[in-house]
Amino acid sequence: MRALTHLDSDGRVHMVDVGEKPATARRAVAEGRVICAPATLALVRDGHAPKGAVVTTAELAGIMGAKRTADLIPLCHSLGLDKVSVTIDLDDALPGFVVTAEARVSGPTGVEMEALTAVSVACLTLYDMLKAADRGMVISQIRLLSKSGGRSGDWVAGDGPAT
Repeated sequence: MRALTHLDSDGRVHMVDVGEKPATARRAVAEGRVICAPATLALVRDGHAPKGAVVTTAELAGIMGAKRTADLIPLCHSLGLDKVSVTIDLDDALPGFVVTAEARVSGPTGVEMEALTAVSVACLTLYDMLKAADRGMVISQIRLLSKSGGRSGDWVAGDGPAT
């Protein structure tokens, strides 16, 4: 287990100094799920959701959330993101939605938190837009799928959620 980088030698919280680190291409992919009733999924699929274009709105909200990560997570660096994409797929087997986000940057620090924030905000937006139809929805399994670039190199999650 590596040392926690947000703690100094006295155990005080601090923002990591990345000023001397070289800029490299970095990428992170995250995912999450919103489990809902089959009837709720059908509302979205059939275009009858009470608040309109649910998937498009949630995808846009996720992108906007990624851009605001440093405002939400106290020790995150502000990044000039090169790319953020959010994709929401309807999944009858859940039933529900699978939300995937990708974030890219050329910089001295990674974009894992931006990808995770994008997924989280998109999931919350799905819940908000569909809660009139289904208050029992469950947001789950938000996790990092992969990251690349930087000193620590590439990393890929194993099968299934971490326990």
